[in-house]
Amino acid sequence: MGIIHFLNVKNGDCSIVQHPSGRITVIDVCNAYEQATTYQDTYDMGKSHIHGGNFNQKEHPVNPIDYLRQRGIAGVFRFILTHPDMDHMDGLKAFCAVFRPLNFWDTDNAKEIPFSESSIYRKEDWLYYKSIRDGTLSNGPKRLVLYAGARGPYYNQDDTNGEPHDNLYILAPTRELMDQAKTSDDYNDASYVILYRSEGGRVLFAGDSHDRTWDYILDNYAKDVRNVELLIAPHHGRKSGRSYKFLDVVNPGLTLLGNADSEHLAYEAWRNRGFCYITNNQAGCIIIDASKNPMSVYVTNESYVRQRTSCAPYDDRFQAYYCGNITPNW
Repeated sequence: MGIIHFLNVKNGDCSIVQHPSGRITVIDVCNAYEQATTYQDTYDMGKSHIHGGNFNQKEHPVNPIDYLRQRGIAGVFRFILTHPDMDHMDGLKAFCAVFRPLNFWDTDNAKEIPFSESSIYRKEDWLYYKSIRDGTLSNGPKRLVLYAGARGPYYNQDDTNGEPHDNLYILAPTRELMDQAKTSDDYNDASYVILYRSEGGRVLFAGDSHDRTWDYILDNYAKDVRNVELLIAPHHGRKSGRSYKFLDVVNPGLTLLGNADSEHLAYEAWRNRGFCYITNNQAGCIIIDASKNPMSVYVTNESYVRQRTSCAPYDDRFQAYYCGNITPNW
């Protein structure tokens, strides 16, 4: 195994990694409800909405709870909250009630969020998260606060019984970046950035990392991130007033961009460099078979893949359509 799912979850993030060990990692969550439209219903609705080059999939998001259940996944080994923004923990309470993650990767933040009646997010998710962060939740997941370079069993070291690890390497944040975030109350540069060394190549989960984070990563981990096979774009691929010079080093074979209004996505940062990308709005959910090199790409929106190629077989394993391999000719 070694399968990555990049879910179409509104203007938020949710990635799932099925490791060869059999363990499941979920990185962030959004649009998770215990009572919601089923994954299959959402997919069927999305297929019929095509407007030129805009496949409008962001209007038909999936529910991560239903998505995992559709694939027979009943439990989660680790949940990673890249940073404490609500679009990365939307539905956290319901998600944890269903899948009961054993481990919860958190950051040493001091963020507070005032809620109003007009908020699109649920206060109960924030209060649930705070109970984990503050250590007041009984029978909750084990909270881990990890920094760049951390080593430990199950994520990047075998345990004492020889149980294989999951090849997850933390590139950020550092304690210094976290201290700066606390001072500024801007936690994007205190976001986890995680490198997954799969059998098929390197996958870089960038969270909402900003310029200070990338200065640190390029100073300390340039060799590890140079020419990665797959990049999960920072901040969903939004412009966010940032520098994109890091892309010249990362030079991704393929980038996955989340949802946002077109004028807010930094398409030109990839286009001007000749880099390939796929958005959730185009493809729906995107599944990467990272168990082999080159890695294979599957998407749930049939209409998108049919525009790319007439040969797009449906794969029952991934409940998605084959879209090609990540190669220089992608």
